[in-house]
Amino acid sequence: MGIGVRILDNLSRLGAEQNLSWLRHSPKGKLDIRIGDIRSTSDVDVAVKAVDQVFHFAAQVAVTSSLNDPITDFEINARGTLNVLEAIRRQPNPPGIVFTSTNKVYGSLNDIPLERIGGRYFPRAPLRRAETDETRPLDFHSPYGCSKGAADQYVLDYARIYGIPATVFRMSCIYGPHQFGNEDQGWVAHFMIRAMEQIPLTIYGDGAQVRDVLFVDDLVDAFLRANARITEIAGRAFNIGGGAERTISLIELVRALERLGLPKLRIRTEPWRSGDQRYYVSNFQSFQNATGWKPQVGVQEGISRLYEWLEHYRAGSPFTSVMQEA
Repeated sequence: MGIGVRILDNLSRLGAEQNLSWLRHSPKGKLDIRIGDIRSTSDVDVAVKAVDQVFHFAAQVAVTSSLNDPITDFEINARGTLNVLEAIRRQPNPPGIVFTSTNKVYGSLNDIPLERIGGRYFPRAPLRRAETDETRPLDFHSPYGCSKGAADQYVLDYARIYGIPATVFRMSCIYGPHQFGNEDQGWVAHFMIRAMEQIPLTIYGDGAQVRDVLFVDDLVDAFLRANARITEIAGRAFNIGGGAERTISLIELVRALERLGLPKLRIRTEPWRSGDQRYYVSNFQSFQNATGWKPQVGVQEGISRLYEWLEHYRAGSPFTSVMQEA
């Protein structure tokens, strides 16, 4: 029998209702679903009451949306996180919290010298490797970076000041089944869906930008390890991603999809967006040292597993109509 889980979600994200339906039919554990919003203190208070552990994933995730509406971005990411922290602090036995931050708190990383070789950027010799670790200074470069960065720092400070068992995951690119990716979040799934539906794809920049990607199963393993050691790692931030062994550029992903037999993507390009990182690779050594965690799923395996899920979902669900809601 699994552990009981309470979910607070406003179902605003594309695909959330489909995933919630899937969860409701899961035979494992007890599921308590609360439809609400982290901007509502009463919704958050009810959700946090008498729980053992909080995993805070709710966020406004798009840099573009933050540029268009920075106030809403702040209210969700910064104020919403403060609501969660205060609800935790009001509990007789405050639960631990794992907060999912972002690599965008490190800014554009323009100081890393790069050169383009083929379809990707590389750090120039003698660097050749330039994984970002937690000693990197924070450098917010958009309203989204500011709001997530502020929340990131609030979580760490509540651990120091109030003794709440809290830790931060500064995450790179997550992908895997049940992700309905779009232009601003979940880019691996977004590229794959566009190819499957033969819809043109927009790439910002030259497509040679590199990211480390982390399959969702490995992320769940990281969450469970953090939960098991939450008092030991409280007050620390960790960079979480696939690391140097699991990197891919946008161009390389397009080629990988073609090797899977997907139709050739029709690509149009747009200028670089504000704060775009041309090369970001996580150094997760700190979290590995603290918990023994290391990613297990390689890039090719992960892409294949995501494709298998999307094919299965597409065969049994109104896939195209779901995507057209975006």
